[in-house]
Amino acid sequence: MSDLTIDRRHPVPGQYSRSVAFGNQIFLSGLIPENWDLDMHAQAQEVFTQIDELLAEFGSSRSNLLSIQVFIKSFEDYGSFKEAYALWIDQDSLPARATVRADLLDPKIKIEIMAVAARP
Repeated sequence: MSDLTIDRRHPVPGQYSRSVAFGNQIFLSGLIPENWDLDMHAQAQEVFTQIDELLAEFGSSRSNLLSIQVFIKSFEDYGSFKEAYALWIDQDSLPARATVRADLLDPKIKIEIMAVAARP
């Protein structure tokens, strides 16, 4: 694939693509959990699974993450998020990360994550 080719996948009609690759980078849109009734730890795990699956489609993995932007509903859940994140992230390849409190799509959603990764 040419470095100038834009590869857009999993479009939400009329809105956005869930993942886009350009050159040696992969951009993941804001990903939210599927089950909004779960606690923060479980919602985070669901989002991490989505990240793993989308990166794998491009031949990449969490070890190639460059940057993660985390949006959480409440900092009361920050400890639970950090615990889930520490279990998931490659400790030898930590990406840059920002975590901010945000008013998310639905009050039951506790987390949304955007990410950028290198494409091997």
